[in-house]
Amino acid sequence: MEDFTALADLASRALGGGVVHANDEFFAAADHLVLPAAPGHTPKTFDHKGQVYDGWETRRRRGPGHDFAVIRLGAPGVIHGVDIDTAFFTGNYPPFASVDATALPGYPGPEELAGAEWVEILPRQGLTGDSGNRFPIGDGRRFTHVRLNIYPDGGVARLRVHGEVIPDPELLPKVFDVAAAEYGGRVVDCSNMFYGHPQRMLMPGRAQNMGDGWETSRRRDDANDWVLVRLAAPARLRFADLDTSHFKGNAPGWAVLTGITATGDQIELLPRTALRPDTPHRFPLAKGPEVTHARLDVFPDGGMARLRLLGRADRDHLWERMRQCLEP
Repeated sequence: MEDFTALADLASRALGGGVVHANDEFFAAADHLVLPAAPGHTPKTFDHKGQVYDGWETRRRRGPGHDFAVIRLGAPGVIHGVDIDTAFFTGNYPPFASVDATALPGYPGPEELAGAEWVEILPRQGLTGDSGNRFPIGDGRRFTHVRLNIYPDGGVARLRVHGEVIPDPELLPKVFDVAAAEYGGRVVDCSNMFYGHPQRMLMPGRAQNMGDGWETSRRRDDANDWVLVRLAAPARLRFADLDTSHFKGNAPGWAVLTGITATGDQIELLPRTALRPDTPHRFPLAKGPEVTHARLDVFPDGGMARLRLLGRADRDHLWERMRQCLEP
């Protein structure tokens, strides 16, 4: 079975995820749950409420019930697994947790979410402190929100909700970035990711620094590096943004972009083209048939901050994928 942690974190703040409501966050705010960075910790760092934690921590419960936090997924989709990370919580982590999910249109608030129909996608499970706690999810429906329940109280550093992005076609323009992670674009193969994973190229916004992109090791042979992206839907591509921002002494010298059709035919979309360091490039692409994948070859190696592929997606494909995950 595929490692679900290789899939997008649908709850991540990097994709627009956020905490809508938490019943208690006395010691540390629930907003920490969806931060994209790994949790950190500085021992013996105290504020007016005690040790400072990079996570969500509730007070000690002295009555019945349990604590919970409701998270809006930044990218709605089918959840394949969750990681309830208790990093640095040792004597104060919850011994058990469960996860519920729901799908609602629009932008519901705490009151609407409280009255929603929730589905238990992860029954109550035991947790280990100061550790990742990974659980596969078998429900194939599309969800927009999750609810993390902890029993009875305690601290959780991060909640990762890994899955397949399923965008709402009603909210997509005719031409959009079909490689974008927020719409379901995904790296499925690459030659090298020594310094940075290529999936970072598909994230929203401009790269923050050289570490926020794809970078290969230095080649000492006659070959070149490449990455293969599965598009959010079959599409006719029109423009490519190849952004080498922050890569100054280590940008690729040239690039080629190839489209791959559903039958496996390869279409040259961008011939070998020179790139400049630390530069957002936009290139018009050769008109061709619908492609399901795009392969970016860089010569001979180097770093790429962002890859955008703008095109017209197959709307029927998007709607069919949406319909497939509306029922169990």
